[in-house]
Amino acid sequence: MPNPDNPFLTLAAPQIAGLTPYVPGKPLSELEREHGIREAVKLASNENPLGCGEAAQAAYRDCASELARYPDGGAFALRGAIAEHHGVDPAQVTVGNGSNDVLDLVARTFLQPGVESVFSEHAFAVYPIATQAVGAAARVAPARDFGHDLDAMAALVGERTRVVWIANPNNPTGTWLAAGPLRAFLEGLPAHVVAVVDEAYFEYVAEPDYPDASRWLADFPNLIVTRTFAKVHGLAALRVGYGLSHPAVAELLNRVRHPFNVNAPAQAAAVAALGDRAHVQRSVEHNRAELARVSAGLQALGLDAIPSVCNFVTVDLGRPAGPVDQALLREGVICRAVGNYGLPNHLRISIGLADENDRLLAALDKVLAP
Repeated sequence: MPNPDNPFLTLAAPQIAGLTPYVPGKPLSELEREHGIREAVKLASNENPLGCGEAAQAAYRDCASELARYPDGGAFALRGAIAEHHGVDPAQVTVGNGSNDVLDLVARTFLQPGVESVFSEHAFAVYPIATQAVGAAARVAPARDFGHDLDAMAALVGERTRVVWIANPNNPTGTWLAAGPLRAFLEGLPAHVVAVVDEAYFEYVAEPDYPDASRWLADFPNLIVTRTFAKVHGLAALRVGYGLSHPAVAELLNRVRHPFNVNAPAQAAAVAALGDRAHVQRSVEHNRAELARVSAGLQALGLDAIPSVCNFVTVDLGRPAGPVDQALLREGVICRAVGNYGLPNHLRISIGLADENDRLLAALDKVLAP
């Protein structure tokens, strides 16, 4: 909760008073310090357990001799590689310090006091934060089966709506939208509404009817598609993501984008990662096998998990998740209670290496025992 005793609260913009800082997953070093636990397992932040590929590591190391130089502020090579990957013009690419940065650019460009954004219940936490931080109002549609209810979202779109946020697939629930319903939703949006389709977990999805929204850019000038290198590419520590849009939309986003927002090693590693299809395939195959195994293990423990197409699974513990989360920490396993997403009984579990997942299942069995 915001601190009411903060002496500078009266100096801040009114909308900031109600904001709560984003709380990331607990780092391994902090758990080891608090509980004296060694060799803890972190399954809290949806990271790639295989790490990044060798090509990205080599590109990162090659930047060591140039650290005194500013990065390319226009990210020429990275934007070119992204554009080639998607078959679009580089003028349609906006780079960010993680895709979160691009989401924030969207809010600062298109939202302000007196207008609204629309998103789903249980949707990614950045959408309400970015909306409130600029003084816009949030309209939250109730979820359907833990995922986006597009009809409910459409019903909230009005004259004051400027941005609609859609996570496909969604974090923290792992749910996804099929091509037909999503395209129909976009077709029904008025021209004054910008639609953001956040595809941070795109590469992990194998469902045949799951769409690549970047292929629809020519059909929807008001569409922005965001991607990240933090997940399947394993570059979470470098913070690099991007948005794809109509060139006129990208030009507006770049008006508010901070100079040098993506550092040089991140740019170089991302270019290399984008071309390393073998590492992506290994990561996807590992996740697919271990997601199925973890899901089966959770079911064997009598737990109901939300069906996921991501590199995590969110499970209903049938009781408040906070105490279970704390008990797992004492066992050296870091997961993520998601009560802040309106899911007080749910725990989000990232898919790790096989031995890490075995340790998670054993620890859950122990702490849930009567």
